Amino acid sequence: MTLEPISETNAEVSALSAARNASSLAAYFGDNIDLSNLPNYANQAIPMYVFRNNTPFINRITDEGATLGRVLFYDKSLSSNNRVSCSSCHKQELAFGDDNAASQGVNGKTGRHSMRLINVRFAEEFKVFWDKRASSLDTQTTMPIRDHAEMGYSGRDGAPSFDNLIAKLQRLDYYQELFTRVYGSPEITEEKIQKALAQFVSSIISFDSKYDEGRAMISSEFLDFPNFTAEENLGKKLYMEFPVAVAGTRAGGGLGCASCHFAPEFGMTTLSGNNGVIDKMGSTEKDLTVTNSPSMRDLVNANGQPHAPMMHSAVFSTLEQVIDHYNNIPKEARTDKLDNNLRLRSLNATPEEKKAVIAFMKTLTGKNVYKDKKWSNPFITQ
Repeated sequence: MTLEPISETNAEVSALSAARNASSLAAYFGDNIDLSNLPNYANQAIPMYVFRNNTPFINRITDEGATLGRVLFYDKSLSSNNRVSCSSCHKQELAFGDDNAASQGVNGKTGRHSMRLINVRFAEEFKVFWDKRASSLDTQTTMPIRDHAEMGYSGRDGAPSFDNLIAKLQRLDYYQELFTRVYGSPEITEEKIQKALAQFVSSIISFDSKYDEGRAMISSEFLDFPNFTAEENLGKKLYMEFPVAVAGTRAGGGLGCASCHFAPEFGMTTLSGNNGVIDKMGSTEKDLTVTNSPSMRDLVNANGQPHAPMMHSAVFSTLEQVIDHYNNIPKEARTDKLDNNLRLRSLNATPEEKKAVIAFMKTLTGKNVYKDKKWSNPFITQ
């Protein structure tokens, strides 16, 4: 009897290939990554009242791309000494920020406090970093990797170059599989790394706060929220409404916080200037180039404690200190870099108003972003 050779269908070949890949990836990620059942990054629920989205059309979030980005984000191989990853400075339990004033890199510390990475794609401002020096999130993602102090692939003073990093990643078999899955080829380039990291960071969203529960009940941010206390509604009113200024001092109305941090996204506006915090960490020099900030969402944790320290120079540890700063911005900060909204007036907020605004700020903290596994470390050995 002659046995005929068995021919595999395309579907069978794909299934066998997927099984081999899954087996190989399991050695690094266990059941944290299942290519046949990826988490939902691409089609997460966004509230109907959220309209802004600065994600470029040419790099929309995909489940595969964000999964690759997640691995890159947590992989210490992206640092020259294999000890630092993006997640070292942006920790999930801290709203993807850092509780250190300056984050420790491979050759020193960061020059500014690490920004929280919440709802990055929903800010009106699409430029990134405190000083907006990166033209887009895609561009920003590999700048810390290339930074000599942070992740070390600077190519200077004897340090390896970015080409060395690409060669290093090319030798890791899990990247062979993941890059092929996303891009159809195992070839690794800086652009591919940038796009995957940007997709992952863009996928980090927080829209399940007390504020969101209340906003879904009514038609406008300017109406009282049924689920808010009287103090929280007063704080919201003060945050949203513009002040009435007389002779450079607020004489009534709101505090005008929303003029720089628009609701309901609470990201930074495009035309913002310096906020009067001009400290430079580790130096007596002034830093007047800072004109950006992270979202006001998840500024505090579930217990109402701020993700401190705050500001680029980590100068404040409480929300009371932040409000006091805006109440009386130091005169030496009044340069041509100071935001016009702050130049025109002092807040002149009363103790009751300060307390109410802080109560409102605490309603902007979500829950899922701190515990969802799709944003957690996928490596089983780190």
